[in-house]
Amino acid sequence: MWHGRFKQDTADIVKKFTQSLDVDWRMYEADIEGSIAHLKMLGRTGILKPEESSKIEAGLCEVLNEIHEGKFAPSESLEDVHMNIEARLTEIEPLGAKLHTGRSRNDQVATTTKIYLRKRLHSLKDDLLKLLRAFLDASERHINIIIPGYTHMQQAQPISMGHYWLSWFETFIRDYSRLQFAIDSLNECPLGAGALAGSTLPLDREMTSQLLGFTEPTRNSLDTVASRDYMMNYHYFASMFMIHISRLCTDLITWNTQEFAFIVLPDSFCTGSSMMPQKKNPDVLELSRGKTGQVIGNMIDLLINLKGLPMTYNRDLQEDKRGLWASVDTVESVMKIIAALIDEVEVDEKISRSGIDKGYSLATDIAEYLVMKGIPFREAHAVVGRLVGWCIEKHIAFGDMTLEQWKEHIPEADENMMKILSPEESVRRRNVYGGTGFEQVKRQIHESHERLAVLK
Repeated sequence: MWHGRFKQDTADIVKKFTQSLDVDWRMYEADIEGSIAHLKMLGRTGILKPEESSKIEAGLCEVLNEIHEGKFAPSESLEDVHMNIEARLTEIEPLGAKLHTGRSRNDQVATTTKIYLRKRLHSLKDDLLKLLRAFLDASERHINIIIPGYTHMQQAQPISMGHYWLSWFETFIRDYSRLQFAIDSLNECPLGAGALAGSTLPLDREMTSQLLGFTEPTRNSLDTVASRDYMMNYHYFASMFMIHISRLCTDLITWNTQEFAFIVLPDSFCTGSSMMPQKKNPDVLELSRGKTGQVIGNMIDLLINLKGLPMTYNRDLQEDKRGLWASVDTVESVMKIIAALIDEVEVDEKISRSGIDKGYSLATDIAEYLVMKGIPFREAHAVVGRLVGWCIEKHIAFGDMTLEQWKEHIPEADENMMKILSPEESVRRRNVYGGTGFEQVKRQIHESHERLAVLK
């Protein structure tokens, strides 16, 4: 198509190696949107005659219709989405050869990518809001169910299951902020930066920026074509989101085992075994956890790509979108399916409660009771610790001990202490802001609904 200074056509093997259609064809609508805004600006500034701009725009609309109707299939020989659209446009309307006036593929690619990515990230934001609502709904359903809370995978203290779900609400609402930051970083329009140094033509960058829904043009043409910070902002969000998903999945997978059996996963989100009839496998959770490495890998891929590049544009950057789109697609699918699964998770209250009754997770409650009796905490900690050791040796749970046995080990024990030795009382009495107390969980749910209401 182009010759210029070249005396040979590009070799077929080179065309195949350098093409990016498999990565960028998905952006055809965004590319045409950017081209139409560019055309309007060229017509307004007099760089093109108004009638020329209108004819070329009509041609672009025809190309878009052909793509939608399946009448136009791109050619690998034309490298990418941008050249395929321009080539077809010029066949329909010869004036299309003027479309690229005042524009390089460098600023065109950056603009097209930002337009497309912005749309996808807004969609992700909607999906993330649904996931946040799923955690709030689950917390309301399970607020009065008590489960063991864990540190080091050892039973620590009783907590409200509603409090547990709210912990993930807090986690993922931070991810929402990271996603919003990634969206905000797409607000500057690259069009007009050209190949790297701007243009000698009287371009109106503010106009194209406004037409395309950006807040302003980019400020430095060199940085515009070189920077992929906006992609990295997305990748950081995506990696943190998937790490959080992976940790959530590990909890649910563990609690779904027969050894724990705290939760019941919906049959419709599990699969069976090809050999073992009894199996109910949490494949959705395992696959979501497994995809985390791919998303983190896509972030590392771009970081390593960028680390040695000189200013400004280098063809290495063509590879920036391969991992980007793979990550966006993966995060989108995980968001949707985890939100749907959380809506149907149930908790076996009897089993989760039995784990607490057989253990010693009320030990801190006893130590804090002694503190209120004037005993220094370290001393109270040691006294209760020795009691736990005795109970383990004698195979006795706290719930099986009589008041007389308590007094043998803790002289300060009395009827009032016996009244607090239940998981319900343990949870209820943790009535500190942010704690697991039932009233505090209700307060957190209410505040969380208010926080969601202002997000958009």
